[in-house]
Amino acid sequence: MKTGTIRMLFFLTVFMAAIASTARAQPPASFVDPLIGSGGHGHVFVGASVPFGAVQLGPDNFYKGWDWCSGYNYGDSMVTGFAHTHLSGTGIGDLGDILIMPYTGAIKTGKGLEKEPGSGYASHYSHTTEKARPGYYAVTLDDYGIKVELTATERVGFHQYHFPAGKEAHVIIDLKEGINDKATDTYIEQVDAYTLKGWRRSKGWAKDQLLFFAIRLSGPATQFKVYENDTLLDGRSGKGNAIKGLISFAQAPSTLKLKCGISPVSPENALANITAEIPHWNFQAIVTAADKKWNKELSKINIETKNQQDKKIFYTAFYHTMIDPALFNDHNGDYRGADKKVYRHAPFSNYTVFSLWDTYRALHPLYTLTQPERVNDMVNTMLAIYRQQGRLPIWHLMGNETGTMVGISSLQVIAEAYMKGFRGFDTAAAFDAVKNTAMGDSLGLFYLKQGKPIPANIQSRSVAKALEYAVADASIAAMAKQMGRQRDDVYFLKRSGDYQLYFDTATRFFRGRLADGSWNPLFDPLKSYRPWAADYAEGNAWQYLWLVPQDPEGLSRLLGGKQAFITRLDSFFALTSPPDTNALGDLTGLIGQYAHGNEPSHHIAYLYTYMGQPWKTAEKVRIILKEMYHDLPDGIIGNEDCGQMSAWYIFSSLGFYPLLPASGKYMIGSPLFDKATIKLAPNKQLVIETVNNSDKNIYIRKIEWNGRPYTKNYLLHSDLIKGGILRFTMSNQPQIIL
Repeated sequence: MKTGTIRMLFFLTVFMAAIASTARAQPPASFVDPLIGSGGHGHVFVGASVPFGAVQLGPDNFYKGWDWCSGYNYGDSMVTGFAHTHLSGTGIGDLGDILIMPYTGAIKTGKGLEKEPGSGYASHYSHTTEKARPGYYAVTLDDYGIKVELTATERVGFHQYHFPAGKEAHVIIDLKEGINDKATDTYIEQVDAYTLKGWRRSKGWAKDQLLFFAIRLSGPATQFKVYENDTLLDGRSGKGNAIKGLISFAQAPSTLKLKCGISPVSPENALANITAEIPHWNFQAIVTAADKKWNKELSKINIETKNQQDKKIFYTAFYHTMIDPALFNDHNGDYRGADKKVYRHAPFSNYTVFSLWDTYRALHPLYTLTQPERVNDMVNTMLAIYRQQGRLPIWHLMGNETGTMVGISSLQVIAEAYMKGFRGFDTAAAFDAVKNTAMGDSLGLFYLKQGKPIPANIQSRSVAKALEYAVADASIAAMAKQMGRQRDDVYFLKRSGDYQLYFDTATRFFRGRLADGSWNPLFDPLKSYRPWAADYAEGNAWQYLWLVPQDPEGLSRLLGGKQAFITRLDSFFALTSPPDTNALGDLTGLIGQYAHGNEPSHHIAYLYTYMGQPWKTAEKVRIILKEMYHDLPDGIIGNEDCGQMSAWYIFSSLGFYPLLPASGKYMIGSPLFDKATIKLAPNKQLVIETVNNSDKNIYIRKIEWNGRPYTKNYLLHSDLIKGGILRFTMSNQPQIIL
């Protein structure tokens, strides 16, 4: 009996060890669930792509408003087709270019009406047949019995359709359709039985977007027709506002493969992209290659934790940080600039989808650790945009300046890159671009140059603009100082302190000031909508009170000193608002007035550490990590904003966060994992060990850096990139350690 028990225990131990070994050996992409954040207000892209790829190939639903900004929402059940470009997590919808849809039965040239199934080519689908993983997406179109499989390279979408036998089949290329935009000029042409080409020009968030495409088929399209809306045109080509190409088969092929290359330059370049990136018809080989690309990028951070749910959330978040910015060039380096001119064989990779008001806070700082080879290209892209449009980008989309949100946050991104030692760009030209942009006259900058507040009755969102400019000015001053430009350092440092012009000592909030110097009389610190919050951008006076990451000491003095600062911060996290049907949808993830669903709040929990109370940072950060991120479709508390929400999770779960990115400092928080290893270039790694880690032990008792006691409340980027071992010892009791 004892021998049998011992033998059973032995085999059980071996079995459990094998399971543990298998779990350790799982590639990081296997933990990614692209459906996380596709429900609720997450707005993430769902479909097939590779890291930072120009193509995001995935399903679109009928557009029904804000929660369909990416084209897809998990709560939906009808698909209108599969488009090749998508945004991920934005608050405004656009793209959805080159929509392709297979179907069977009678010819239908429109998607139809959602409330009238069968009125168009749209189809029902079920999540039970849906498969989504990095680089691959599949679903069965229930109305037609067609299994659709999708994968992608950087500039080519690869479709594989499995049709039911004995059916008349069609594939429509609908150039009219997009996500919340309007097609203005569309063209398609059948070059030969296997090749199509054309373009789609549209007006939406991007005011003048032009995308070229080419399609290669695995079988001949002997029946090809062109429609303008529902009107059949003569011949095998057509140009208009709503052109559609229709491929038909009297008997559906069992399998049809289709490659669609895209280009910002020409159909010929789109075709060349196909030849360069997918010269064969091996669909599975491209799925495998995409998986390999994702695993390469995701393996740059290896985490060890007993909580598999946290691992799933982490790697999905990490995945979300590498969808945008997206490549905006061809395989040969050609791209179309902001001036609509074509630039041939550019010496850098050109990017687009710069959601900078969101992403300067944590996403671009994350890239300085995990994507150093791309940082220089992103800066070079911004400098090219400066030369082409006369100003650094604000929110750039497919060669268009949308001007969305406040401030000019590319200023911070470029200054941060320089301050962290990146030199793969013309640094003198970079400073000139930064300085000249900051010294402009538009967007309220004219008043900054005079040392005056931006008038609230002349410029909307005046306070939000001014506070963001102050962050940028501090970043520019740091860059100027390091470059030996003393006059510029002094000037921009002084200007970075002009946020104080908006501080009302009576209410102790930042408020809008009118042209005559008086305070804007429309003011309620708890309201986030017009007219009460017209001086702010997607927030209220409480949230904008803390947007001074460049000068917490100065803010502390305004508030009455360090203790008054902390007391006010305590009130911020405790004060709830009465129910209000007019409240902004962006203000989700509330802890008192803190709103994790929107970016101006993202740094605020770390101000406690700055002020010497790190245990309060630990408490707030752990609440956010555990309650505002999970592994279901609504697992992101607010819209993803092109990776910023996820970048906050990545940094915070590792135990630190950039308060002012250009400073090169990371404020210390509360690490979530037992161990994390960040691969640094070249051939270095940062190991983060957490001793006595548990859900209850959220407080840091002591810190060691390379075996020596570490007593600062921040970490330096310059230290971390050298590699080493950062060891946190945790406790369940708050302790003053920093």
